[in-house]
This record gives sequence, structure tokens and C-alpha cells, in this order.
Amino acid sequence: MDIDRRSFVKGSAGIVGGLSLGGFAGAQDEGVVRIGSDIPYKPFEYRTQSGELTGFDVELADAIFQELGREYEFVQTGFDTIIPSLNNGNFRIIMSAMTINDQRDQQVDFSEPYFIAYQTVAILKGSDVQSVEDLEGKTVAVQKGTTGEAAAQQLKKRLNGNLNIDSYDQIPGAFNALLNNQAAAVINDNAVNLQYADERDSIVMLEGEGQAAQEFESAPPYLTLTVERYGIAFRQDDDEFRRQVNEALNAVIGSGRYAEIYKEYFTGEPPQAILSRARPAPGTTAANGTAGNGTTAANGTAGNATETTTNGG
Repeated sequence: MDIDRRSFVKGSAGIVGGLSLGGFAGAQDEGVVRIGSDIPYKPFEYRTQSGELTGFDVELADAIFQELGREYEFVQTGFDTIIPSLNNGNFRIIMSAMTINDQRDQQVDFSEPYFIAYQTVAILKGSDVQSVEDLEGKTVAVQKGTTGEAAAQQLKKRLNGNLNIDSYDQIPGAFNALLNNQAAAVINDNAVNLQYADERDSIVMLEGEGQAAQEFESAPPYLTLTVERYGIAFRQDDDEFRRQVNEALNAVIGSGRYAEIYKEYFTGEPPQAILSRARPAPGTTAANGTAGNGTTAANGTAGNATETTTNGG
């Protein structure tokens, strides 16, 4: 069976690796909730050396479905076909670092935002690329169907069409192109680009000001092409389940569990725009004691930006 059909079931007994036969019936409200995800996309969803599925999205899903008292399984699928697969009934929801935007909102419904991200540019250390203008006439690598690909297309317009865009099925392919000098840069989400830069001395972030400086009091030291919010995607006829997941997500934020998971994968404090939306757990009044403390530090991995607006997702 194709590895794209491999799924991972988790419940109170822990993770069980198995093969799922798929089909519309498995995506319905009959017990296990099937979650479509493009794996690997570290640090959001990836496998450890022992084969265990982990990551920010994975642990957040675990917390949400513990709150709902439901079991779930992750189903590996390509990102460029993930929305059609959802609407075909191959799984119930998508948790795959998916940016909320108008184009996708016409095809699916989203949860309230659970993460703030930027599109950024990763380059090789010592590269002659010192600004986005230096990419003119060069090749950038992106992942198919992502907002990184869309950001590259916008940059191509800015450079009067003088930019080559190579799109890969998964993000490791884009970084392999960069490392093999087949591309001058990778345009992708900041958390993933920073993960690669942290793990490989040869990869660095392109510096400069950008969109984050227009939304936050202080911006990260690297260039930000966009500011984006991630959401959980649902079929448009699944309103009641979306309501339940939103309530569970806000309860996870209110209990402090969201902040705990966040700090496992990212530096700094979680975005205040996320924490301020929390539904406090019984006996508490703020998310992890921080939702009402005046702290406005955004995602440290996203540059320790200080937010000046509420989450507009």
C-alpha cells in the first residue's frame, strides 16, 4: 500500500501505527476522527527516528481531542491535493500548518486561528542574495499548493516576471534544491525555515524588513513577505463539529496546555492574539496566567514580534 495512505491512531492508549483503508465512511462521525496532514513538515508534523509521529499540530490535536473525548488518526496526504481530499471525504479535518486565506475559504471552513506565521526566505550562508531584488533572474524553491508558492508568484510579478519558481511535492525537496545549488532560495513559512537554519549551519534567513513591521511594534530580524494565520479546515457542511473543535481549542488555550505545547517547539511566548481568545479552564481566569497580564510578545520563532492588533482570523 502507498505510504501516503499510512495513518497514525492516537487515543488514551497512546500511538498505534497502522494502515488505514480510507473511504468516505471512515471520515464520518463514527468514532475515530481522521486528520489529513502533509507529513513531514517539521516542526508541525514529522516522524522521529523511531517512527513516532510528533510536532506542534500533532500535540495540539491530541490536546483538542482529549478535550472532546475522541480518538483520532493522522492520514498522510500531499498538500497540493489536501483540500479536494477533505471534500471527497477521505478525512474529517485538515491540520497541516494551513494558512487561512480567501481562496481556501471558498472551498472549506476554518476554525479560529491557532498560530501566526510569516512567509520568509531561506538562503545559503555566503550567498550573494542580500535582498529580494537580488533574486531577479534566479530560481527559488517552494512547496506545491502552499502560500509560499503564492508569495513566490507575487515576488515574480514584483520582479517583472524575471524569477524562476521550482515547486516540489514536499518541503524537503525544496531544501535539497537549495543545498545542491539548484535554487538560490526557499520561500516558506518562518517556523519551518528557521528549523532548517537551526539544524544546518549552511542555511540562514534573508534579513530585512517586511510585512511584519506593518502589523507589529517590533519585527523579526529576517525578511517577512506576509503575515498569516493557521486554522483547522473543515468541510463546509460540518458546522456542528467545527463549533465543538473551536470550543475545545479555546479550552486548551485557557487551560495553559496550548502554551506548554507551543514552548516545546518555539522560543518566546505564544501570540497574545491567540491567548486572549481563551475560554479559561474551570477555576482559572486566564490562559496559563498570561492572557491578562499585559504581555504582548508574539511568536518568538516568528521573530519575537510585539503585536499591535488582535488576531483578525
